[in-house]
Amino acid sequence: MSSSVSDRPAAHVPEAVLGVAGLMSTYQPTWALCGGWAVDAWLDRQTRDHPDGDIAVFQDDHRALFDHLAGWQLIAHDPNVDGGTSEPWDGRRLDLPGHIHGRLDAGEGLPDRLDAATQQGFGLDIQLNERSGDEWILSHEPRISLPLQNGVRQSPWGLPTVVPEVLLFFKARELRRRDKLDFLALLPHLTDEQRDWVREALSLVGHPWLPQLS
Repeated sequence: MSSSVSDRPAAHVPEAVLGVAGLMSTYQPTWALCGGWAVDAWLDRQTRDHPDGDIAVFQDDHRALFDHLAGWQLIAHDPNVDGGTSEPWDGRRLDLPGHIHGRLDAGEGLPDRLDAATQQGFGLDIQLNERSGDEWILSHEPRISLPLQNGVRQSPWGLPTVVPEVLLFFKARELRRRDKLDFLALLPHLTDEQRDWVREALSLVGHPWLPQLS
């Protein structure tokens, strides 16, 4: 499971993704591009607008992440805080499910509430994930996991990127319009093995996308 950024020429890679690559290039623990930009990275083209950039990291690397993002304003969300909290993250270990909104600290005070993160300049959304040894735990009930080394690969844009089948598993959780668009864009490009993995994973939870995976 690589955490490096390649030397591939990146003239065609969107500026927002280059920004993420530059930010994370010296981060030593494992990370990966995820969300809508990751779908586009596998397709090697931009398919829609993206309000922010998503990256996946692991819960037990929280202190390394906090130190790496010194100079950023960070607001964390987990089951222990109100959904609209704008309290700065102090580096505490976060419970799952959890994520962190971030923006460069330009000397501007934090908003009273974080109700519209991207509109308030928080363009980085860090998704926290769980692992156990060399296993990436995607779900507990039902238990769905895969080896860490199979969960991230280098995409055509030269960044470590969550693999297509795991991206679609994550996107199946909320059924937002943009997730459906990403599913339809990426589905024709899955290998038989990837399609089988998504179908098996979603069959454990039941999902309206299952007929299209048959």
